[in-house]
Amino acid sequence: MAKKHDYSAEYEQIEDKTKIVPIEINGEVKKSFMAYAMAVNVSRAIPDVRDGLKPVHRRILYDMGSVLGVTSDKPYVKCARIVGDVLGKFHPHGDSSVYMALVRLAQDFSIYCPLVDGHGNFGSIDGDSPAAYRYTEARLSKIANEMLRDIDKETVDFVPNFDGTIEQPTVLPSRFPNLLVNGSDGIAVGMATNIPPHNLAEVIDAVIAQIDNPEIEIDDLMNYIPAPDFPTGGVIMGTAGVKMAYKTGRGAMVIRARAEIEEDENRIIITEIPYQVNKSQLIIQIADLVKNKKIEGISDIKDESDRKGLRIVVDVKKDYQPNIVLNMLYKHTQLQVSFGIIMLALADGTPKVLGLKEINDYYIKHQENIITRRTRFDLERAEERAHILEGLLIALSNIDEVIATIKASADRQDAMIKLQNQFILTEKQSAAILDMKLQRLTNLEVEKLKEELDSLHALIIDLKDILANESRVLDILKKELTEIKEKYGEERKSEISIDYSNIDIADLIEKQDVVISSTHQGYVKRLPVSEYRAQNRGGKGATAHKPKEEDFVEQLFITNTHNTVLFFSSMGKVYSIKAYEIPEGQKQSRGRNIVNILQLDENEKITAVIPLPEDVDKNGNLMMATRRGMIKKTALAEFESIRKGGKIAIALADGDELISVQITNGQNEILIASNDGKCIRFSETAVRPLGRDTRGVRSMNLNSDDYIVDMIALDPEKDVLTISSKGFGKRSPLSDFRLQGRAGKGVKAGQFNDKTGKMVGIKQVEGNEDVMMIANNGTVIRIPVETISRISRDTQGVRVMKLPSSVQVMSIALADSFAEHVEDPELGIDVDEIEEDEGETIEE
Repeated sequence: MAKKHDYSAEYEQIEDKTKIVPIEINGEVKKSFMAYAMAVNVSRAIPDVRDGLKPVHRRILYDMGSVLGVTSDKPYVKCARIVGDVLGKFHPHGDSSVYMALVRLAQDFSIYCPLVDGHGNFGSIDGDSPAAYRYTEARLSKIANEMLRDIDKETVDFVPNFDGTIEQPTVLPSRFPNLLVNGSDGIAVGMATNIPPHNLAEVIDAVIAQIDNPEIEIDDLMNYIPAPDFPTGGVIMGTAGVKMAYKTGRGAMVIRARAEIEEDENRIIITEIPYQVNKSQLIIQIADLVKNKKIEGISDIKDESDRKGLRIVVDVKKDYQPNIVLNMLYKHTQLQVSFGIIMLALADGTPKVLGLKEINDYYIKHQENIITRRTRFDLERAEERAHILEGLLIALSNIDEVIATIKASADRQDAMIKLQNQFILTEKQSAAILDMKLQRLTNLEVEKLKEELDSLHALIIDLKDILANESRVLDILKKELTEIKEKYGEERKSEISIDYSNIDIADLIEKQDVVISSTHQGYVKRLPVSEYRAQNRGGKGATAHKPKEEDFVEQLFITNTHNTVLFFSSMGKVYSIKAYEIPEGQKQSRGRNIVNILQLDENEKITAVIPLPEDVDKNGNLMMATRRGMIKKTALAEFESIRKGGKIAIALADGDELISVQITNGQNEILIASNDGKCIRFSETAVRPLGRDTRGVRSMNLNSDDYIVDMIALDPEKDVLTISSKGFGKRSPLSDFRLQGRAGKGVKAGQFNDKTGKMVGIKQVEGNEDVMMIANNGTVIRIPVETISRISRDTQGVRVMKLPSSVQVMSIALADSFAEHVEDPELGIDVDEIEEDEGETIEE
């Protein structure tokens, strides 16, 4: 049996040599992670501020230009060859990462000045993938030559590649400001960069301006670079966020698609879309919104893009205005996007967020270094050549002695030593003499050598002057940048417009009186008051609202474009918008559905609308009447700052709804009318103030089949106008309606029968207004109130609107005197004189 070996002595020796160092695990993890993060950020994700390139892009360009020689004047080569060469020599991180980086450099919709000239399928703005690299070909673009120019003159530092077999540049000369021109984006570890592209000519102008004035301010730089310039064009909405980014390195801006409206065809033509927006997905997004009825008014979407450019055609329905549809598209789709700017780049090997001026400073210093190193390289070569020429001229002036010396030498080395000693030459000069061809012995060749030497002496003096004077370096830089601008510069592609979100839109809206109308099914529109031409009593009217089948206009009122309009819904909520936010329609169009303007809930319907004048008393109240006879008073102050989602205005019982809302001052009297023709007048003080989320108190004691149709806050100096469903109306003194207590039966407001129809509404008038009546077929008539007879309450009134038997008046509204609004104040269309029928007196 073998004897067991004792390892205890060896263990003791190992323990003596090993030192165990205690460490804190949290600190070690943080240290290791930071090292990893910095390695990823520096070697992959973040561009260098000097050439604007990430390592993979720099390696691709260097390999194509300096290794493979696939420059813009050479034939295309397969991308597979380029990818393989880059992988094998510089970037061992996977072929797809290299190929996709190569593809991006060739996409004219991704970068402003493509650095690769691609041949084949390199993807599209629709998000199509490029063809496999075995099918595509590429070479450097013309402007990419400027990225590599002078790299062979020791202008940049080189480092070994990953296996130490070949060297690669740490940065490219980049003879134009590539970081700003082509931009960059990337997500690193714990940080991200998103630098937008800019116009080449504008960036060069800004760099030259900063060279001339190093203390230039951002505001002055923005005279040269007003904003980014995207390869896909579009419209930049305002420059406030851009200015912030240029100052601090961080900001944001809004980009819109470029769209034109063809009024004759009633369609929208989109010719440019925001940067990095996928066209196909954009069209699908619009189609989905139309399908889900979040955007109305679009009948068809067509993609007519071709090789000549992008073209999306959006057909708009006849009853809709294209500009309103376009604004909805901007709001809900990627036709308008926000672009966040983070100008993060590697500066001195460290990731930094840089402002515009700092980026230019780093670039200018880089170019000064490039020009200085290039000049030093050229000077050394010029001096070396001059040194050789001086030796050749010495030999030619003593040619016989030189030949004799060479013939007497044992070998080349012996000849070099003898020439150096006899004619005081250097080793390089003596070697050049021995390599000289016999043809150089002719007089012509001697003169050429002398001329070359003279030009070299002049060049040496000039190069030394450049190195001695920084101003000359900057002059050369400006000259070369100007040459690049003249050769490659082009007009700006992205338009700069006003950011309307930073402007009070009301300042841009003309103040004018408008008619707001809304239908039973929720369509609303506004029209200038002048669209309604005054008529005499008894006229047939003109169509002013073309509702859908079985729809009719419920509310019609006059307000100013700058007034607030409160919308009260069937669910007891209130919404607030400005009158100018209601889309303007054509006279015979049905308008826009209110659900596209307000954020209504499902099955919610607008039942009452009230305009708030700009000078409204903020200490006043809102009096709300419901169909089932409830009334409530709530302070107007509780309806300020109404959100888009609305607020509760009144708590409603099941089956009840708001039918009228009025502004009161606390001392008003209220008159309420029912469908059966009953009216009750009582003091506002009989209704105590309640909060928004309350039901209220009873206004009138109604019969089981009766309901409230209207409510007005009374003016003691005005008459009461009553209108019936068959177009009969009259003016009656307010004194005919006696004051009662709240919740009574009321009095009869007139004689309502089969001839007159039921009560439609009541208004207070004083003779200088016009009354507007609109029927359920969309017909409207506007007549001066003074042409309607002033008779007692207990009569049926006179015919004020001639209607077919199947048509009924559905709503009424008052306008100021027509002479203030109508462009042609003459009363002008056919009038059928109707005999006044005072009716019969009825008992209360």
